[in-house]
Amino acid sequence: MKKPNISTLGELKKAGYSYLSIKEEIRNNLIEKLKTKDPIFDAVYGYEQTVLPEVERALLSKHNILFLGLRGQAKTMMARQMCNLLNEYIPVVKGSPMHDDPFQPVSAFAKDLIEKEGDLTGIDWLHRNDRYAEKLATPDVNVADLIGDIDPIKAAGQKLSLSDEKVIHYGMIPRNNRGIFVINELPDLQPRIQVALFNILQEGDVQIRGFNLRLPLDIQFVFTANPEDYTNRGSIVTPLKDRIGSQILTHYLNAPEQARKITESQVKLSATQKTIRVPELLKTLVEQIALEARKSEFVDAKSGVSARLTISAFENLVSAAELRFLKTNQPYTFARISDLYACIPAINGKIELVYEGEQEGPAVIAYNLISMAIRNYFIRLFPDPSKLKRKTEKNPYTEIVNWFSNGQRIDLLEQQNDKVYAAALSLVNGLSELVETYQPKLKGEEKTLMMEFVLHALAEHSLLNKNKLAEGVGFSDLFGALLNQNLDSGKNEN
Repeated sequence: MKKPNISTLGELKKAGYSYLSIKEEIRNNLIEKLKTKDPIFDAVYGYEQTVLPEVERALLSKHNILFLGLRGQAKTMMARQMCNLLNEYIPVVKGSPMHDDPFQPVSAFAKDLIEKEGDLTGIDWLHRNDRYAEKLATPDVNVADLIGDIDPIKAAGQKLSLSDEKVIHYGMIPRNNRGIFVINELPDLQPRIQVALFNILQEGDVQIRGFNLRLPLDIQFVFTANPEDYTNRGSIVTPLKDRIGSQILTHYLNAPEQARKITESQVKLSATQKTIRVPELLKTLVEQIALEARKSEFVDAKSGVSARLTISAFENLVSAAELRFLKTNQPYTFARISDLYACIPAINGKIELVYEGEQEGPAVIAYNLISMAIRNYFIRLFPDPSKLKRKTEKNPYTEIVNWFSNGQRIDLLEQQNDKVYAAALSLVNGLSELVETYQPKLKGEEKTLMMEFVLHALAEHSLLNKNKLAEGVGFSDLFGALLNQNLDSGKNEN
């Protein structure tokens, strides 16, 4: 839609324009989208049966909204995408500091201008992208930032009383009149600042420096908060919470398949990195790492594990594969299971550890999370080795384990090209046959990657030994490795 070719109040009246509050505007556009089944939010997955219906009900009720949830749960993303429910353009009084509607002016400037110029009053058109404002709540935010303050210079220059509305320098909220205003991390806002929001939310008036000022602002408020903040940094004062129409609880996704959609929509890869193939198994394992972190006893559950963990981990995974290709002058092909361990730096900064986790160290915990992801996802694709030990049926891993027990070992090195990498895996008796039996649809690189995955998983289930090498990883017999360790420790004692 092009910007309307209307520049005066008189032309606007002839066009049949009528005033509509922002909440009515959002409600009407939401109804139209629901009727046509158009998506309301992009790249917000897993909330279709939980959060999104609550958001829709809140907007239909014309409520201000509080999104309450742990970090990385798309709270701010949903708030920003509410702009899609606004009309593309709305008329405003030209020069108005508060986006005044020509038929419902709020500021003294707009009222005086319309009274003076009548139908010749100038009209500007405001795009919906310019009707969104966002403020991160921090302890240093004050009333002047959000609502406004008296400008003594303006008062002296115009010889006006300090009680005159014309001497006020408006804050962010009045300047976003007829828009969506978001305050992130609301509990971080000092209680006295939260109190200043009371009347704006319900009565539509404010107090600045002791002067009452009637400002019937037209704003859709959206607040976000993390439950952890209620104990660590602050709280939402009860009267303010009471004035927020709907409190909506967000959540993490428990299914890796759903979480993958979020990760794939948010990762930022260069054009060359996009040519690196990331097999489905690796994509799922990245999500499994986050699931393991959320239930780990070493990770602080109150802090949560953001979706940013999987996004950063995925980017590191691709970069690890790219670095291998660059160092070995190989053409870009596909990522490997061993590339997962390059994700440790991305994991380190995305998890908050409890005391026991801090004692272990973030890198150790990150390594263990990858190990648990491999171990636990393996039993979704193959028989659980721990259960087979208690059964009389044939163990499908016996041939593989016996091959290593006979003194064989393989090293998967970073500098190996795809052909050498695949050839090394094919040496292990029974490995290819195992994958063909339980994952018969896999071909080419997907099958090769699954063969490497099996070795990593058997090591995590204590059937093989896995050594981290200077430039790769090696697999060998578990008992032989333990025996060698005992012999080495005996020599050191002597």
